Amino acid sequence: MAKPILEIDRLRVEFTKENESLTALSEVSLHIRPGETLCLVGESGSGKTILSKAILRLVEFEGGSITHGTIRLGQEDVTRRPQKQMGGIRGRKAAMVFQEPMAAFDPLFPVGKQIAEAYLRHNRSSYKEAWEHAARLLGKVGIPEPGLRMKQYPGELSGGMLQRAMIAMALSCAPDLLIADEPTTALDVTIQSQILTLLKEIQKEYGMSILFVTHDLGVAAEIADRVAVLYAGGIVEIGEADALLRTPLHPYTKGLIGSVTGLETPRGSRLPSIEGSIPSLAEPPSGCRFHPRCPHAVQRCAQSAPPLEEIAGREAACWLAGELRQKEDAQAAEASPDIVRGRAEFTPAVIRPDAAAPPEENTAGGISGDRTPLFSVHGLRKTYRLGGGFLRRPKGSIYAVDDVTFTIREGETFGLVGESGSGKSTLGRTLLHLEPPTEGDVLFAGKEISAMSPSELRKARKQMQVIFQDPYGSLNPRWTVGQCIGEPLAVHGTHQGKERRDKVSELLASVGLPPSAGERYPHEFSGGQRQRIGIARAMALQPRFILADEAVSALDVSVQAQILNLLQELRERENLTYLFIGHGLHAVRHMSDRIGVMYLGKLVETAPSDELFRHPAHPYTAALLASVPRRDRSGSPERVRLAGEIPSPANPPSGCRFHTRCPGATALCREVQPEWIEVGPGHTAACHYPL
Repeated sequence: MAKPILEIDRLRVEFTKENESLTALSEVSLHIRPGETLCLVGESGSGKTILSKAILRLVEFEGGSITHGTIRLGQEDVTRRPQKQMGGIRGRKAAMVFQEPMAAFDPLFPVGKQIAEAYLRHNRSSYKEAWEHAARLLGKVGIPEPGLRMKQYPGELSGGMLQRAMIAMALSCAPDLLIADEPTTALDVTIQSQILTLLKEIQKEYGMSILFVTHDLGVAAEIADRVAVLYAGGIVEIGEADALLRTPLHPYTKGLIGSVTGLETPRGSRLPSIEGSIPSLAEPPSGCRFHPRCPHAVQRCAQSAPPLEEIAGREAACWLAGELRQKEDAQAAEASPDIVRGRAEFTPAVIRPDAAAPPEENTAGGISGDRTPLFSVHGLRKTYRLGGGFLRRPKGSIYAVDDVTFTIREGETFGLVGESGSGKSTLGRTLLHLEPPTEGDVLFAGKEISAMSPSELRKARKQMQVIFQDPYGSLNPRWTVGQCIGEPLAVHGTHQGKERRDKVSELLASVGLPPSAGERYPHEFSGGQRQRIGIARAMALQPRFILADEAVSALDVSVQAQILNLLQELRERENLTYLFIGHGLHAVRHMSDRIGVMYLGKLVETAPSDELFRHPAHPYTAALLASVPRRDRSGSPERVRLAGEIPSPANPPSGCRFHTRCPGATALCREVQPEWIEVGPGHTAACHYPL
């Protein structure tokens, strides 16, 4: 067997600050074979990024140090190398692709110059040869017109192009190991699919190994040969990807997998989730670090930490793993074939009996048709002028939302999906009149919002609230949580003094937080807890409608399940109406009664949720669904992926705006804008040739 490219043995990384230290990684051991992809998964705070940076000794620039163990890259023991010699290893032996490409590029220099300099650092060649090499790499990673892109600055490239350029820079010296730290987390599903395909193609061509860090188990299932699960600084399970994702041994791995939504998850049901949150590494629990959240924990789990031992051809750190495996095998033997097959296909855990049922559906497959519209939108447009200024004519326009018509019924959740730049968030803000529309009508409860006086609009805003993607950015860091939640009550004068404090405590309890949380500051909470605080603030005035703008996109799967459950519970209890915007298609499907698909400022398809996923009518919708990572690689053959990126809204294509990327486009598509066609009950699409 070939010698591993990477060998980590009992690694410990510590951070010291003001004479206090915390152990970020403890006794971590793993290896990666030549040409292999190992995925490192776990919740935020598990230590995934710290481990990836420790391999290249980058943690030492952030106050960390390797206090025990070894890291071998091929024949090199990098833990014994002086820091000044690591420059000869970074880029040549191993290179890194970061989650945020703007953090890797200097915004003041052209992209091509930076890639060429990375090549020159390790190779004796002329600058002209390095420049030509960089241009070839940009072409290899699928960037069109590489000669032009070489001269552009990082800020002039889209997110997908910039991520490709960073991969090109990492490949400049043909490293043996590529470390990819959440390289697709911030990308749309279409661009994510392109990047995953690109990495597989490059790996095959270069024969390199990949350490892929992610919290998306769907991505891990698609790209990994083996998976390592990290929790609170330690490996809890590691093994072949197919076996680990189908029959996990460790309760934490089972919890992560159970939290994932998919087509097999009953829509609107309560999602299984891991209760609680990852512990602070400054004060880790005794024994097994997962035991405070483990449903199977016994006294021994709290007293001593289990070692990583081989069980059923894998390694797991759990005192009860063997016993739990035997029980599951016995239950599977007694179960029907359908249940066994569902387990093999990565089905989430059993739904609790108190699960919220989906709304009653009519013949169209959506929410009951006798509900009155809460929002009625007709011919809505939002245009931004480019350039111009005092006494100067504008240079052009961005058509962010262009002739959109739809309704949201009382008590339903309307989902909105599409790539970044489609106009989803702009549509949501315009709906609430946070952005005044350029043209069109928006009626809320039968009243035209644009025609409301300032006092009427102020009253209407009490009934319309927003949950933002970044809860920390929407909370005042200088205010306590109680002050943040109580602000709407103070602004509208609905509660004063003790009455307000009691209302804040009630709101905190409604989102699963103790009253004492009101005395703390936003930075003292985890991401999931901050999102709960944002939800409590949105609920303060008992609204009828909530705009959830990418409310769960940045959360781990376990925390995402908790927030989706909370939103479902609040909807049922308070009869809320949601506009749920997201690029996580399965999460949108799970929450929504109906879904609208946006492309370049236009709605191109609307349908009941399950109908849209089973029978997409627009080629763009079908491409979005095909781009979602598949969790079972043994099923259908590889599907066609959507190529290219969304055009500029300042210069949209003629005819059907999707025709530049549609494999079935004809001259009619290029010249004539399609009309809406009803393809089924409650299912319409704007396409000349619906699927």
